[in-house]
Amino acid sequence: MKQLISLCLMIGFSTSILAQQTYLTKDGEVTFFSKAPLEDIEAINHKVSAAMDLSTKEIIVKMNMVDFNFDKSLMQEHFNENYIESEKYPTGIYQGTMITDADLSVDGNYVINTSGEITIHGVTKPLQTEVQITVAGGAIEANTKFKIKTADHKIKIPRLVIKNIAEVIDVTANLSLTSVDSQGQ
Repeated sequence: MKQLISLCLMIGFSTSILAQQTYLTKDGEVTFFSKAPLEDIEAINHKVSAAMDLSTKEIIVKMNMVDFNFDKSLMQEHFNENYIESEKYPTGIYQGTMITDADLSVDGNYVINTSGEITIHGVTKPLQTEVQITVAGGAIEANTKFKIKTADHKIKIPRLVIKNIAEVIDVTANLSLTSVDSQGQ
């Protein structure tokens, strides 16, 4: 009986430790910016989901492409129907691993590198990026910037509007993650 109680306590304790090492958000933010000779285009998505597992160093970020909002509704329509083809390719996903050693269980500021793959418009490409991380009070703020070439993801830009859309898009991600344990799960 004592062994059974000890085993149950050990399982409960290890589950608690694992929960403290997994961080989530469902309202992260990703923006993109296209600087072109005739027009700048910017869009923001406030419904980005992300998970970070400190024990395995794995990171996953997922977003629905239709959740990007533009200043002009016509831009949003063209983005979803003509360029990203959101009906056919509804999500953008980054799956990667932290390749820098850092103890993110301790409050502080860190710069880590990640290596993984990003899938946009049905095309998966390798992506390495530097991430600025702030750990405070059991929460993690992760911020990164990187560039994506539209041609790499087979996003076709008609010649008629080539001066309106940049061939290289600036992407910024800001994620506020909290531990699974603090979310009551």
